[in-house]
This record gives sequence, C-alpha cells and structure tokens, in this order.
Amino acid sequence: MNTDKSLYRIALTQIKGVGVMHARYLMQVIGDEEAIFKEDVRKLEAIPRISRRLIREIRDPGVLRKAEKELQFVTDNKLLLLFFTDEDYPQRLTQCIDAPLLLYAKGNAGFNHRKTISVVGTRNATRYGEDFCKKFIEELSGRLPDIQIISGLAYGIDICAHRAALKHNLSTVAVLAHGLDRIYPQIHRQTAVEMLQNGALLTEFPSGTNPDKHNFVKRNRIVAGMADAIVVIESGEKGGSLTTADIANSYYREVFALPGRIRDNMSAGCNRLISENKALLLQSINGFISHMGWDESEKQPLPAQQELFPDLSEEETIIFEKLRKAGPMHVNTLAIELNIPVSELFMTLLELEVKNIVTSLPGGMYRLA
Repeated sequence: MNTDKSLYRIALTQIKGVGVMHARYLMQVIGDEEAIFKEDVRKLEAIPRISRRLIREIRDPGVLRKAEKELQFVTDNKLLLLFFTDEDYPQRLTQCIDAPLLLYAKGNAGFNHRKTISVVGTRNATRYGEDFCKKFIEELSGRLPDIQIISGLAYGIDICAHRAALKHNLSTVAVLAHGLDRIYPQIHRQTAVEMLQNGALLTEFPSGTNPDKHNFVKRNRIVAGMADAIVVIESGEKGGSLTTADIANSYYREVFALPGRIRDNMSAGCNRLISENKALLLQSINGFISHMGWDESEKQPLPAQQELFPDLSEEETIIFEKLRKAGPMHVNTLAIELNIPVSELFMTLLELEVKNIVTSLPGGMYRLA
C-alpha cells in the first residue's frame, strides 16, 4: 500500500460537501488525489463547478488530520484500501455511477471472482426461507465451486447465506454498514472472524461510523453492484431486500426471487417482485444456472472467422475478438474487461445481433452466433 497516496485517498472521502461525483470530477480535472490538496488555490478557482466554499472545505487542515488518524487505524489493523482506480477494487462496481471512491477491507479474498451472486432477504426468516437458502448454496457449491457469495451479515437470510457458504468452502463477503472497528450485530462476530479465512469484510465507512439506518441503504448499492445476480429469499412488503433488488435492476443485474404462498407475510415482497416482472422466478439450481448461462457442461460454439465480417466497426471488432477468445460472457463481465459502459455496450451488441454475429442468451449472456 502506498502510504502517501492512501492518506490523500482517505482525505478525499472526508471533505465536507464532496460526494462521489464531485470527487471523480476533481480527479478527472486535476489528475491526482494528492494534487487536489496541494494545487494552487487560483487554479482550483478556475475549475468549473468548484465553488469557493468547496475550496475552503478542501483546504481545511482538519480533513488531513482526520485522514491521518484513519490511516493509522488502517495500518494498525492491517486493513486493505481499495481505491476506485485500483485493479483490486471490485471491477463490477466500476460500472455503477454511484460506486464508492474508496473501500476498506479485511480478510483473505479477492473481489473479482469470475462468478458472484448476492443473497439477501428478510431479517425475520422462516424455516422455509432458511432451508431453501442452505440447500441452494449447497447445490451451488457442487456445480460452481469457485463462485463468491455476497451478503450483509444481518440477521435472517444474510447470516444464513454466509454460514452456508463457509460450510461448503465458498468464498463469502460481508458488506457492512459501519466502520471496521466493530461488528454489527455483535452476535455474528464469530461468523465474521471465520469469514476472514476464505472471505472478507468490506465497507465504505471509516472507523467510528455507527450502523445507522441510512447507512444500510447506502450499503445495499454495493451488495447489488458487486454481483452478477441478486437472489432475494423472503421479504415482507417493505424492506432493504426490495431496495437492493430495485438498485440491481438499475445496474442491469439479474434479480431472482423465491416465491411463497400468497398469505405468507415473509413472501409478500418476493411475490410482488415476480408479479411486477422485477425478478425472475427462482425454483431450482438448474433453472438458475441455466438462465445465467453458467452451465459449464455446455459446449462452446465454434469460433467464427473475422474475415467473414469486413464491415465491423472498431468497437464491434473488439467485442467480436473478446467473445471469439473467451466464449459466452455476461454483459457486465464483458463491460468490465473491455472498459466500456454497459449502456454503450448494449447498443453495440444490438448492432452485432442485427448483423447476426452475436446471439443474446438468457441471464444477460452473449456469444457469437
């Protein structure tokens, strides 16, 4: 870890009035996180959309003092800092416009597994929901032993998913709504410790941050953005799981929901997601894997010949070559590896479909026709 850069990266997240978009704009214009704090004031004043009040906040010496204190906490506790420009930063998040600039992590897991899912649900899980969650992850581990399970360490479905992942030797990540100087709820501390061997604790919040209600809403966007698919297992009419599902849909992620009986309160949210076409019906591991295009036993299509398509644009050629070499890919993975925004990628993929060069598969997968 580059200590000098780390100090200014932490400081960038602690400037009053500077959110994600402002900070990214500053990085884009000035080009370096350290330079933001050392640039001549007159040059800062010349930057469009940067007010004098904001400049005073940037130059407030208290910002760097707070950052120094936090950096000491990071060093003392051997935490990992993940800045949005780092290769180790969760690359799926980079396609999300409101992704955090900086993440704090502790554990022994990478955040860019080939396949990842987030499992979320009510804190008041029933036996039906917990049993399905355990069985689903057990079967998933047998079919896709390298998959990573993401959740939020909360009561109910979250902790059930983490413990099932640990039991079946799957990497599992808990995204927290507070700093890494505490574990909430405290009763899940032992599970959190066990996760550090084949997983991690992850948060955007510095030490000293309490698990306040609004932090859980912010946390949910990370849970949604880090995964290829979100699986909702039980939810009431309202709840954080439904918020996570809505965010996931806005990020072009696949959302699945476990159906339940119409009079079961803890199935009301899932049933509504399905009925409003905001989630796919989750019935079995086979259906889930098939829809995601993750059936490893399926034969790869024969590679097409580029010389047959001389009229491809530069962008289309790049996508063609990637699919020719890698085989079927999920649109989010393709966007990350090619560093193309998902919205732009969809348009190019549509052009390739019209030319009968690319075929779309269920679950947001694409392959050569």
